[in-house]
Amino acid sequence: MSLRKIIWKPSAKRKNSSSMKCFMDWLRDDRDLSFADFNELWEWSVNDLEGFWKSIWDYFGLRSSTTFSKVLDEEKMPGASWFKGANVNIVDEIFKDYQEIRDNTAISFRSETLGDGVLTWEELISKTNSLVIKFKELGVQKGDRVVAILPNTPHSLISFCATASIGAIWSLCAPDMGENAILDRFKQIKPKVLICQDSYVYAGKIINKVNSLRNIIKQLPSLSDTILVKINDNPLTKKQLEWNNIMRLRGETEIEMLPFDHPLWIVYSSGTTGNPKPIVHGHGGILIEMTKQSLHMDITKNDHFCWLTSSGWIMWNVQLLALLRKCSIAMFDFAPNYPDFLEVWRKVDEEKLTYFGAGAAFFTACMKSNIIPKNKFNFDKLRSLGATGSPLSQEGFRWIYQKVKSDIWLAPLSGGTDFAGAFVIGNPLSDVREGEMQSKSLGCSVYAFDDNGNSVVGEVGELVCTKPLPSMPLYFWGDKQNKRLTESYFETFPGVWKHGDWIEFTDYGGSVIYGRSDATINRRGLRLGSSEIYRAVEALSEVMDSVVVDLEYLNRESNMILFVVLYQEIALSDSLKEKISGAIKNSISARFVPDKIIKINEVPRTLSGKKLEVPIKKLLLGSDPKTVVNRESMANPSSFEFFVTYAKNQTTKV
Repeated sequence: MSLRKIIWKPSAKRKNSSSMKCFMDWLRDDRDLSFADFNELWEWSVNDLEGFWKSIWDYFGLRSSTTFSKVLDEEKMPGASWFKGANVNIVDEIFKDYQEIRDNTAISFRSETLGDGVLTWEELISKTNSLVIKFKELGVQKGDRVVAILPNTPHSLISFCATASIGAIWSLCAPDMGENAILDRFKQIKPKVLICQDSYVYAGKIINKVNSLRNIIKQLPSLSDTILVKINDNPLTKKQLEWNNIMRLRGETEIEMLPFDHPLWIVYSSGTTGNPKPIVHGHGGILIEMTKQSLHMDITKNDHFCWLTSSGWIMWNVQLLALLRKCSIAMFDFAPNYPDFLEVWRKVDEEKLTYFGAGAAFFTACMKSNIIPKNKFNFDKLRSLGATGSPLSQEGFRWIYQKVKSDIWLAPLSGGTDFAGAFVIGNPLSDVREGEMQSKSLGCSVYAFDDNGNSVVGEVGELVCTKPLPSMPLYFWGDKQNKRLTESYFETFPGVWKHGDWIEFTDYGGSVIYGRSDATINRRGLRLGSSEIYRAVEALSEVMDSVVVDLEYLNRESNMILFVVLYQEIALSDSLKEKISGAIKNSISARFVPDKIIKINEVPRTLSGKKLEVPIKKLLLGSDPKTVVNRESMANPSSFEFFVTYAKNQTTKV
């Protein structure tokens, strides 16, 4: 990889006032540990795991009701045990010492359904207490599962806080997920209580969920009670409990202190293939990982934070990171392109956000729509931007600096639902280079491995983590002897976490994600991530979107097919095919010119915006359409029909 252009440099003032610099100063003064730069700090953080994670605990003043005996019992994966003897609760950490800020804003929200509003810290805690009182009346106990089908609004955060504060286990799905997708998740964990909303407004249209919710409730026999956030007048069940009535309950409650590895929540793999994996994370692991990540994101109590997220995406959970730092968060619950793509930026400006994050697909869509936010808004307070979900291209970086704000820290990150964290991330002490993530995350022993398990730099390899992290899964729900967990992460390189991404690290610690490793293109021995194809093709004015698959047949040459979405009524003529092929040839290599180029109406995507390359690939290699993808976990299920029909019409069978 050639050296990428520096597009932004932090000022000396920004560096010196950053959370990361303050942490390094504390290590020097309190622990007598001095580091010449961030890379030296990272090296120490992965070579002395106990010392590093203990320093995070001490620096942020995390508290336990008991004394822990050891930070890490053994460096092994899976099965590492952290902070043995500690008793914690992430909600205790969020709410502690709130008296100083009780009248400050904790949550502001902008919702097509609920309107706009604000909750102070006092109100957030009061509403959490109300729900805890009701939970206890209903007999909810430690270890019981409380599930919710709620949008990204305060209702979902209040419900989480109440659930976690008593040691019950939380799980959340977005209302726009299909019935089967929700049931595939919740059936596995046998919930006791469901919290849901009967309808919502999206892009100006009312979406009534009553019939769908009734069907879901009927198929969850473990449910004892349902709590309804009532928007319309249609009853859901005969014995429903109404949210507004519960919020009138008054009283003090106590937060239950729990073992470090007590289950906090159950999140799920994308569910695009097979049954979703119910991933269980612990209170302590999530608490300390999110606390550490706040250094990389430079979040302090002075920030106003927002991540544009569905409640079904792991970035919903990351909002807790901001609350842990006692800063306010803004929750957006509206169609991002209604009436146009300027709507989100309008809210960013009105909210006076200091930190705004979104999926890379959102920034790319804004770029494609030719909006220029800086011509409409000042963004006086906006200091930082985050991006994740898929790789943000170099053009995406340039668009942000040219069309949004020139003096801003753009810090993409990449990690996953699997460990609710980031392996590669921003670093407020470093320059920003086009298309690169700035650094490896502290405490994350991550490398690029070749096929033989050797670490490579300056080459594309498999993203791996060679040492345990506190936030790695405790287990998969119902996975006896950790069979599925081991198969998912540790089968290729025993004892080493294989993440499933192609990545290239630079010799100075930066990195570029090239896409999922199982969707990699391999043309006569030369491997390429799909993102490079998209960058070349989608730069053309005629191409709105694209998806590429490489069909590798046994003992045959690869067969690479590029599917393109074109603007308006543009036809896929021979001359346009030549133009597309030429763009790939000129920017990448003639080796990666596709064997076929086919026009489609829409690229299939997950709810978080990722292109469904792998399911398309499996389908075209002959797999059963019913098994390769769960349509209800898709953002646009009907888009897959084209590929089903296309696969049927192919004469080549595996």
